[in-house]
Amino acid sequence: MIDHLGIQVADVDAAATFYTTALAAVGLREAVRIPVPPSSVVGMVSSAGGQPDFWLSQGAPAETREIHVAFVAPDRDAVDAVHAAAVGAGYEVLHAPREWPEYHPGYYAVFLRDLDGHNVEVVVHR
Repeated sequence: MIDHLGIQVADVDAAATFYTTALAAVGLREAVRIPVPPSSVVGMVSSAGGQPDFWLSQGAPAETREIHVAFVAPDRDAVDAVHAAAVGAGYEVLHAPREWPEYHPGYYAVFLRDLDGHNVEVVVHR
Protein backbone atom coordinates (compact mmCIF):
# COMPACT_ATOMS: atom_id res chain seq x y z
CA MET A 1 0.00 0.00 0.00
CA ILE A 2 2.77 2.50 0.82
CA ASP A 3 5.21 3.20 -2.01
CA HIS A 4 7.58 5.38 0.01
CA LEU A 5 7.78 7.50 3.15
CA GLY A 6 9.55 10.80 3.65
CA ILE A 7 10.25 12.55 6.92
CA GLN A 8 11.69 15.96 7.63
CA VAL A 9 14.59 16.12 10.04
CA ALA A 10 16.58 18.87 11.72
CA ASP A 11 19.94 17.60 10.37
CA VAL A 12 19.90 15.40 7.25
CA ASP A 13 23.51 14.22 7.62
CA ALA A 14 23.07 13.25 11.29
CA ALA A 15 19.75 11.52 10.54
CA ALA A 16 21.27 9.57 7.64
CA THR A 17 24.08 8.43 9.95
CA PHE A 18 21.54 7.37 12.61
CA TYR A 19 19.47 5.29 10.19
CA THR A 20 22.39 3.67 8.35
CA THR A 21 24.18 2.86 11.61
CA ALA A 22 21.26 1.62 13.66
CA LEU A 23 19.44 -0.20 10.83
CA ALA A 24 22.38 -1.70 8.93
CA ALA A 25 21.32 -5.17 10.12
CA VAL A 26 18.12 -4.90 8.09
CA GLY A 27 20.02 -3.68 5.05
CA LEU A 28 19.10 0.01 5.20
CA ARG A 29 21.58 2.03 3.18
CA GLU A 30 21.82 5.37 1.45
CA ALA A 31 20.91 5.02 -2.22
CA VAL A 32 20.84 8.61 -3.44
CA ARG A 33 21.72 12.08 -2.17
CA ILE A 34 20.26 15.07 -3.99
CA PRO A 35 21.68 18.50 -3.15
CA VAL A 36 18.87 20.84 -2.13
CA PRO A 37 20.52 23.91 -0.58
CA PRO A 38 21.08 24.52 2.22
CA SER A 39 21.13 20.74 2.77
CA SER A 40 20.20 17.67 0.75
CA VAL A 41 17.54 15.02 0.36
CA VAL A 42 18.62 11.44 1.07
CA GLY A 43 16.83 8.43 -0.37
CA MET A 44 17.37 5.16 1.46
CA VAL A 45 16.64 1.61 0.44
CA SER A 46 16.57 -1.63 2.40
CA SER A 47 16.70 -4.14 -0.45
CA ALA A 48 19.44 -4.74 -2.98
CA GLY A 49 18.62 -3.02 -6.24
CA GLY A 50 15.37 -1.56 -4.94
CA GLN A 51 14.08 1.95 -5.37
CA PRO A 52 14.53 4.38 -2.46
CA ASP A 53 11.49 4.00 -0.22
CA PHE A 54 12.53 6.00 2.85
CA TRP A 55 13.47 9.65 2.38
CA LEU A 56 15.05 12.24 4.67
CA SER A 57 14.78 15.96 3.94
CA GLN A 58 15.58 19.17 5.77
CA GLY A 59 12.83 20.38 8.07
CA ALA A 60 12.41 22.80 10.91
CA PRO A 61 14.99 22.69 13.70
CA ALA A 62 12.48 21.18 16.14
CA GLU A 63 9.79 18.56 15.50
CA THR A 64 6.52 18.94 17.35
CA ARG A 65 4.89 15.63 16.46
CA GLU A 66 6.19 12.13 16.86
CA ILE A 67 6.28 9.95 13.76
CA HIS A 68 6.26 6.16 14.07
CA VAL A 69 7.94 4.15 11.34
CA ALA A 70 8.51 0.38 11.38
CA PHE A 71 11.08 -1.43 9.26
CA VAL A 72 10.80 -5.15 8.47
CA ALA A 73 13.54 -7.45 9.75
CA PRO A 74 14.25 -10.86 8.20
CA ASP A 75 14.57 -12.56 11.58
CA ARG A 76 15.02 -12.06 15.33
CA ASP A 77 18.80 -11.96 14.98
CA ALA A 78 18.49 -8.85 12.82
CA VAL A 79 16.22 -7.19 15.41
CA ASP A 80 18.81 -8.00 18.09
CA ALA A 81 21.61 -6.66 15.85
CA VAL A 82 19.73 -3.37 15.39
CA HIS A 83 19.46 -3.11 19.17
CA ALA A 84 23.18 -3.82 19.60
CA ALA A 85 24.13 -1.25 16.94
CA ALA A 86 21.92 1.40 18.55
CA VAL A 87 23.33 0.75 22.02
CA GLY A 88 26.87 0.74 20.62
CA ALA A 89 26.30 4.10 18.93
CA GLY A 90 24.74 5.60 22.06
CA TYR A 91 21.26 5.98 20.55
CA GLU A 92 18.17 5.94 22.76
CA VAL A 93 16.40 2.60 23.03
CA LEU A 94 12.72 2.96 23.88
CA HIS A 95 12.07 -0.78 24.24
CA ALA A 96 14.69 -3.52 24.05
CA PRO A 97 13.93 -6.46 21.75
CA ARG A 98 11.17 -8.73 22.97
CA GLU A 99 8.04 -10.48 21.80
CA TRP A 100 4.92 -8.32 21.92
CA PRO A 101 2.05 -10.83 22.28
CA GLU A 102 -0.47 -8.02 22.69
CA TYR A 103 0.04 -7.33 18.95
CA HIS A 104 0.08 -10.99 17.89
CA PRO A 105 2.09 -14.13 18.65
CA GLY A 106 5.53 -13.97 17.07
CA TYR A 107 5.65 -10.13 16.92
CA TYR A 108 9.27 -9.46 17.90
CA ALA A 109 10.52 -5.88 17.83
CA VAL A 110 12.90 -3.23 19.12
CA PHE A 111 11.92 0.44 19.40
CA LEU A 112 14.41 3.31 19.12
CA ARG A 113 14.18 7.10 19.36
CA ASP A 114 15.79 8.83 16.39
CA LEU A 115 17.63 12.13 16.67
CA ASP A 116 14.44 14.11 15.93
CA GLY A 117 12.37 12.32 18.58
CA HIS A 118 10.61 9.87 16.26
CA ASN A 119 9.70 6.31 17.27
CA VAL A 120 11.59 3.90 15.01
CA GLU A 121 10.67 0.21 15.17
CA VAL A 122 12.33 -2.83 13.62
CA VAL A 123 10.03 -5.87 13.62
CA VAL A 124 9.78 -9.46 12.48
CA HIS A 125 6.40 -11.23 12.33
CA ARG A 126 7.29 -14.86 13.09
